[in-house]
Amino acid sequence: MKKTINRAVQEAVDEYLRMMDDEQVTDLYELVLSEMEAPLLRSVLNHTNQNQSKAAAALGLNRATLRKKLRKYRLL
Repeated sequence: MKKTINRAVQEAVDEYLRMMDDEQVTDLYELVLSEMEAPLLRSVLNHTNQNQSKAAAALGLNRATLRKKLRKYRLL
């Protein structure tokens, strides 16, 4: 599973860089994190039936950090 996720991310980043062609690429790290974090949080919450404690445990976060991230992405 880890290889599948890794490959999908790499393919998406490679495609983004191809699309940017000669344009200046900046803040790519933050862009990738922000694009991945919200769907990850949504998926884990759905998997745990919206149980934030279980979602936090699955993500390896404490519940307060999870709630902060949920607010950041307006998922609360």
